[in-house]
Amino acid sequence: MPQLAFANSFWESYDVLEKPVKAGVRKAMAKFQQLTVAELHADKGLHLESVDKARDPRMRTIRINDFWRGVVLAPNDGSDVFLLINVVPHDDAYSWAAKRLYTVNTATRGLEVRNVVAIEQLTPALEAAAATAPALLFASHSDTVLRELGIDAQVLRAVRTITDQAQLDAFGTLLPEDQFEVLQYLAEGFSPEEVYRDVVTARRPADAPEDPADDLASAILHTRSRITLVTGPDELAEILEKPFDAWRVFLHPSQRRVAYRVSYGGPAQVTGGPGTGKTVVALHRVKHLLSRSEDSRVLLTTYTNALAASLRENLAQLLDGDEAQLRRVDVTTVNAYAHRALQTAGGRTPSLVGDREERQIWQRVGKRLGLPWPEQFLAQEYRHVVLAQDIGTLDAYRGAVRRGRGSALPVAQRERVWEAVELFRAELAARGGRTHLDVCAQAARLLEGKVASDGHDYDHVVVDEAQDLHPAQWRVLRAAVGRGPDDLFITGDPHQRIYDSRVSLVSLGITVTGRSGRLRINYRSTEEILGWSTGILKEMDVEDLGGDGADSLLGYCSLLHGGRPHVRGHASEQAEVDAIVERIEEWIGQGMRPEEIGVCARFHLLLDKVYDRLAARGIPVVRVKEGPGAGTAGVRLATMHAMKGLEFRGVGVLGVSDGALPFAREVTAAATDRLQNEADLLRERCLLFVACTRAREALHVSWSGKPSPFVPLSSELP
Repeated sequence: MPQLAFANSFWESYDVLEKPVKAGVRKAMAKFQQLTVAELHADKGLHLESVDKARDPRMRTIRINDFWRGVVLAPNDGSDVFLLINVVPHDDAYSWAAKRLYTVNTATRGLEVRNVVAIEQLTPALEAAAATAPALLFASHSDTVLRELGIDAQVLRAVRTITDQAQLDAFGTLLPEDQFEVLQYLAEGFSPEEVYRDVVTARRPADAPEDPADDLASAILHTRSRITLVTGPDELAEILEKPFDAWRVFLHPSQRRVAYRVSYGGPAQVTGGPGTGKTVVALHRVKHLLSRSEDSRVLLTTYTNALAASLRENLAQLLDGDEAQLRRVDVTTVNAYAHRALQTAGGRTPSLVGDREERQIWQRVGKRLGLPWPEQFLAQEYRHVVLAQDIGTLDAYRGAVRRGRGSALPVAQRERVWEAVELFRAELAARGGRTHLDVCAQAARLLEGKVASDGHDYDHVVVDEAQDLHPAQWRVLRAAVGRGPDDLFITGDPHQRIYDSRVSLVSLGITVTGRSGRLRINYRSTEEILGWSTGILKEMDVEDLGGDGADSLLGYCSLLHGGRPHVRGHASEQAEVDAIVERIEEWIGQGMRPEEIGVCARFHLLLDKVYDRLAARGIPVVRVKEGPGAGTAGVRLATMHAMKGLEFRGVGVLGVSDGALPFAREVTAAATDRLQNEADLLRERCLLFVACTRAREALHVSWSGKPSPFVPLSSELP
């Protein structure tokens, strides 16, 4: 019987198809599980036919319906493995297929695809331009070296015309995947030896023969990073039913280079805007670290419990449910790890004081001492100065540098603030409570103190959503792992900082100089969604992840295209709720499953109304805070803060009014602290930016009354 394999390019096309077309794909794929190879070729309904003037003689198309065809690579060497490559509109399928050529990489043994026609057409013009260019990008590497790294004759000719990194990136979509990745490494300054180690050796099968095999079946087996081989009907049905799940661990070449680098000499950092795949990179980095040692322990940490649950599910999928490997990974939040550290040490775990209760305590403390500052100022001073620098005495506070604070505090005023700090801590102690950050500060000291006797808890720490971590939380992570190669792998995006944590990683013993990279291609959202969303942060200055410079979205782009976001106001909140329910019904009718749709608002009250309306219309709906599993049906409802790290095919962002964004209670008055006021307003903008960039294909933004000043007007769009 034939075997069926799926190229990652198939998921890019299949996932956005409408429901009837997907049904046609499933029907066609089922035949590969039911018929022999000879019967497949003879089946009139499937209509497996060759492609006229195809550069790859194995290229075939199959009928999905009257308007769509699948593109398949069929074996011509006696094997029985068929590779499904793409699903394309009927008139475009033949042209698309005719231009592609699949070959086996001589170094990695993986199956690669190139647009052979485009390369042939562009190379002569590039050669003419290169003849007068002042410098060529790969002039320092000989043909012999490039061939040993898997660069074949056609690509080598093209490579000799490339003048700079930008030209390489523009050319990259036409080139074979492994070869393009080799060239990217070399262009970034890696030596040929390092490239061979990090790309060729990492991918080439240990039992690969001296001469590369040309048969399709062997090449597919050697290309697990880009091709999924289906073993039976049940697996086929599951993978086609939940294609969105496959995207959660899908890795593009630019991401793979970062995730599977053999080793970093110390802490490494990867930043990138929403949808650039930072979380996927973190997951694959965990997989790589586990593969390098049979007994190493890894801490994979993120910011919220919901994100931790999502990471566990996706890691299990990535590791194919390998329980032995999964047992060596702890997936949790920093706060949960800190609490566990205190429990393990035998101490009594304090009860936790939430944000509202903390503010009330500061309010009482300020009134009792007759202080001139509002409780918001006191809470921020405690968070951003005292806890951030782990200050335990008045003398230390007197000499502290109050980085990021916009109001001067002479020594006499610092003494009054410190009196408030001591009274605040005393009240917490009297009730046996602590804030999350207090617990982290204590846990960090405990972990640092036990290293000499017990060693570190982990061999590697991988940090996702790093942008919102407080210095006290960073000290916990620094103490969890010894200093050395591959100790910390950090991913995050300063433009998604929604909890106003200010950090200097260098001051915490985390130096990423020479080991940092940036992802700039958004693989999640369409360019239309991305362009509108980035307008929310237009001309905003954003501090980088390490706190020692500025970060920019310059060069951030998407290769995907779709419809523009639906952005509109409504006369009433009820009309706004009616509109999102109608939009959800429209999306479901177009083929989205309810669980592929997310709706968020600043406040639960508006979400409750959406919940009731959806339930009344018979549409399944669940709240993200209840922790629904990936298999739980239902539209997801969440606050904007809870949308952090999530993604959906369709997203509704509701209640974007001037009273919610910015929310006055969350913004410090400029008269109290000018810098804090600016930071608070930027944080509010980032919150809306995060919510909108959760959308992959469709975005609906609405409000009732007056819109938020953060909503980009059409004239402000980039």
